[in-house]
Amino acid sequence: MSTTRRHLWTHAVLIFACLVALFPLYYVLVTSLKPAGDVYRVQILPAEWRPGNYAQVALRDNAIFLRWFLNSILIALGTTLFALFFASTAAYALSRFKFRGRDTALTLFLVTQMFPGAILLVPLYAMLQRLGLLDSYAGLILVYATVALPFSIWMLKGYYDTIPYSLDEAAIVDGLSVWGVFWRIITPLALPGMAVTGFFSFITAWNEFMFALVFMSGDTHKTLPVGLQSAYMSQHNIQWHFMAAGSVMITLPVILMFVIAQRYIVAGLTKGGVKG
Repeated sequence: MSTTRRHLWTHAVLIFACLVALFPLYYVLVTSLKPAGDVYRVQILPAEWRPGNYAQVALRDNAIFLRWFLNSILIALGTTLFALFFASTAAYALSRFKFRGRDTALTLFLVTQMFPGAILLVPLYAMLQRLGLLDSYAGLILVYATVALPFSIWMLKGYYDTIPYSLDEAAIVDGLSVWGVFWRIITPLALPGMAVTGFFSFITAWNEFMFALVFMSGDTHKTLPVGLQSAYMSQHNIQWHFMAAGSVMITLPVILMFVIAQRYIVAGLTKGGVKG
């Protein structure tokens, strides 16, 4: 097979894979612009355009959607900051210092990722109940940060391993403390790795449904995924056009965040997987 033909086949396969990956997104977008009666009709484009679906979702019940949106923003940003602080400090210690139990700690962080979230539901509920943090933003942020920490620690540790230890030694010789080395030398160099872990933590909190459904009972405390489910899904009816419109609006902040941090995210994923 000639090189030109091989390239054509490669591009054809890649184009087909992209179409398969993008079709669900296209279908949701088209559904969000349909009237209720056309939801189950197979159409490339809607026969009747209903951009008003977005306004109806956003303004439902005295703009309760906007309250859910603010809840999700607050919880996702809180989770990101909380997880980044503890993950960066723990990963730095695990990367730079040798101490008893270090390898065991790393293994335990990895093992925690093997269990499904449903197993954690009951013990986490009992803990939040004893702490008085049920139906509170702080409680949900604590849960999400706990879930995100193991992966974040492993990701950041791999990135810290790529930063030469000679920089730490030189900074200590110049009179910096361990905290000064971490904050003033290592943290600026690790910004790409922190962008990756921060984006992961944000997505974890933004899209999560199960914990938010169980731990947040008040209607004004719901996050976007739970709010949409309660508003447009019932035992006998699902309003798919409104669900799709809400899903598109939920996706926009994540896309915006990715576009802003894309340069750092790509650099972090590239460097964090290689030691040297």
